[in-house]
Amino acid sequence: MYKQFQYILTLVVIICSSTFMFSQEKDTIQTDVINVVKPYTPTISDAFKVKTKPTLDDNSTTEKKPIDYEILSVPVASTFIPTKGTAATVEKEKPERFYDSYINLGLGSYGNLISELYVAKEFNRIGIFGAKIAYDKSNGGIEDVKLDNGFLDFKGDFEYINRQRDKTWSIMGGLERQQYNWYGTENANLKNIDVAHDYFDLYLAGEVAYDYTYVKSASVILRRFYDDFESQESHLKFTGKVDLPVLDEEITTDVRFEYFSGHAGTSYDSEQLPEYGNLLMGVSPKYQINREDFTLNIGASMYYMIGTNNTESNFYVYPNITGTFRIVDEAVIAYGGFTGDIIQNTYRDFVKINPYLSPSTNVKPTDNNYNAYVGMLGKFTNEIGYNVKVGYTSEDDKSLFRKNGISNNSGEKFSYGNSFTVVYDNIKTIQALAEVNVNMNKNLKVGFRAEYNNYNTELEAEAWNLPNIKASVFGDYVSDQKWFAGANIFYVGKRNDQKISGFDPNITSETIDVDGYLDLNLNGGYNVTNSFTVFLKLNNITAQNYERWNNYDVQGFQVLGGAIFKFDF
Repeated sequence: MYKQFQYILTLVVIICSSTFMFSQEKDTIQTDVINVVKPYTPTISDAFKVKTKPTLDDNSTTEKKPIDYEILSVPVASTFIPTKGTAATVEKEKPERFYDSYINLGLGSYGNLISELYVAKEFNRIGIFGAKIAYDKSNGGIEDVKLDNGFLDFKGDFEYINRQRDKTWSIMGGLERQQYNWYGTENANLKNIDVAHDYFDLYLAGEVAYDYTYVKSASVILRRFYDDFESQESHLKFTGKVDLPVLDEEITTDVRFEYFSGHAGTSYDSEQLPEYGNLLMGVSPKYQINREDFTLNIGASMYYMIGTNNTESNFYVYPNITGTFRIVDEAVIAYGGFTGDIIQNTYRDFVKINPYLSPSTNVKPTDNNYNAYVGMLGKFTNEIGYNVKVGYTSEDDKSLFRKNGISNNSGEKFSYGNSFTVVYDNIKTIQALAEVNVNMNKNLKVGFRAEYNNYNTELEAEAWNLPNIKASVFGDYVSDQKWFAGANIFYVGKRNDQKISGFDPNITSETIDVDGYLDLNLNGGYNVTNSFTVFLKLNNITAQNYERWNNYDVQGFQVLGGAIFKFDF
């Protein structure tokens, strides 16, 4: 133990001696005596800036060695298996089945009957054939009317449509028979007199439309219309649309060709038997300018008419300028136009408006010199849309319906002051129109329309049987529980007609007022199944026996109910 202590002590002395000797060898600081008088206090003036940079004088420089490395990818086994995602299931409503054919049948008061059958069949997915038969009738029964006032309408039509890749063509035809009675007379002594008269309409037509050619479409229709008094007319009309390339632009051009010929079956008061006809040829080129918020159509219509019988030959040129300007997106869109056209009137067109014409009617075309109008349409909100329009129209030989006087051709069905004729006048019209349509929701839609016309005649004392005011309100509702309902109210203002008491209209005629009327109609129904529907209609609910034409009262309150059955043939 004592020896070990000696060894350790000796080792410590040797280490201390070596350290002291090494220090003595490297230390260059001399020992001095420093007398501190006061502590050193530095000032800012003692600071100075070193203006020279130290130089580094190394005998060798170190060069960086390039390092090469690579990543050693070692696959790691994973036991994680993600769960496969599955699309959320959406409950799809079963698509409503569409039926190609249907039958409609309804019965009501006054012996009213409506019936319609339509069948259709598809062939090879490109062709479809359809045929329709409709039969409507009424027994009359208008209050305080002594003469038969019933009517019937039978119509049969067929159509075949063929749709191909680059064109679609169709052919159609049909016939119609209508029977009416001249019951509107003031002679209370007339009873048990046959005042029925028939109209017959036959037609054959064809259409074709192309997708990738300059010739866009063409159509032709041949129609034969006559009555049981040997009044008859033939009408052949061809129309087409082509796009003509001019200086890298396309000019859309409408082509029109018409042949029209006819004559009245008898004369009124031993006058000359009216005969009429013409050959009309014309083109209507139009160029369209499209901008982001602006569309302008610039064109004109040019026709040449070769008149026959009592129709004069003439050359017509009309402006055809229309345009729209989007002021505020879909909210405010301004539109306007300055147009004109020749209107080919026909005996058939007149009968569709007034079926109580005498078979002595003369037919002339109407020269619509110009129709200038401006308007604005858009939406107040997403649910409420509107349209307002004002215009001014000039028409030569505009057709007017005027009441016939008592004829000296006694014994004819139409000679008791119970028929109408057509007279022509040059008329200028100021027009105003306002429309509002509201989509309350997906189930309910309502709308309103009002129209005002001010007529200025040149030859006649009044614009016979043309009302100044017409207005209508409608509403349609479809529930989610298969119910549906609708309502419409329309108002027609006062009109003027002429009362002729004797054989000479220049001496015994006077202007009379035909009162305006209000008509309220309701309808509703229920879809029992997808293929079977029942319905109910209530017409003229206010039970006004108003006059549609002078001395021609209408049926009062009417109820009609029925059903529609849809099927596949």
